[in-house]
Amino acid sequence: MQSVPPRCHVIADDIRNKISTGRIKAGECLPSEAQLAARYAVSTATLRSALSVLQGEGLVEKIHGKGNFVRYPLRRVTYVGGACTLRTESSTGSELRVSVRTTNLQAHGQLTGLLGVPASSPVTEFLCLSHEERSPHSLARIYVPRDLSPTDVPAESHCCRSVEAKLAELRPPLAEVRERVSARPPTPEEVATLRISSALAVLAITRVASDSTGRVVEAALLVLPGDRGDAFFTTHHMTDERTSEG
Repeated sequence: MQSVPPRCHVIADDIRNKISTGRIKAGECLPSEAQLAARYAVSTATLRSALSVLQGEGLVEKIHGKGNFVRYPLRRVTYVGGACTLRTESSTGSELRVSVRTTNLQAHGQLTGLLGVPASSPVTEFLCLSHEERSPHSLARIYVPRDLSPTDVPAESHCCRSVEAKLAELRPPLAEVRERVSARPPTPEEVATLRISSALAVLAITRVASDSTGRVVEAALLVLPGDRGDAFFTTHHMTDERTSEG
């Protein structure tokens, strides 16, 4: 005898079908949870379980205080490792729109270890959030010692390229870049900022750049949602050509 699927999966299948056939369009807000529960004649808990299934699939996102929305089609975002700057690309090759928030603060906790500086040392944080359409795609926090931070960057900016160019002007030539990639659960802040499910793993990339003296001139923490994030690295091996004396 064939088992009957749980009611929440039946509801998820119905909403998923409406999304795939265009009856509910990308960016559209779903009816309230109470309205949907009444429509499907289920409890609010069962309805939320159905929405959780769709959120886990990346089809629906819950925006606090606004409701549940149909997501725009997810496009993969690739972190390009080994570059002189943090760089992400969408699967279509188009650049992502990035907003930058600049804050001066004192090094503490993890920052002291990443930057190799004493506690309370002055540093500047650049919080970069990338978007495509209305959907946030990645989150990066870039930290530099205050003396390497440009003074003419506004507190809020929508031009990441200009910020990167100003940082490159002040930064000494890089001698070493260390990058660590790991998968982990998102923090509550990352869940809210990237509008992802707390059950979705994120790709966390830590990047530390040093100059020829060994001083850390930049540390960056990048977070990509696991349902669309890739890390791409290319290594060029130098051929050791030696000629022996005859």
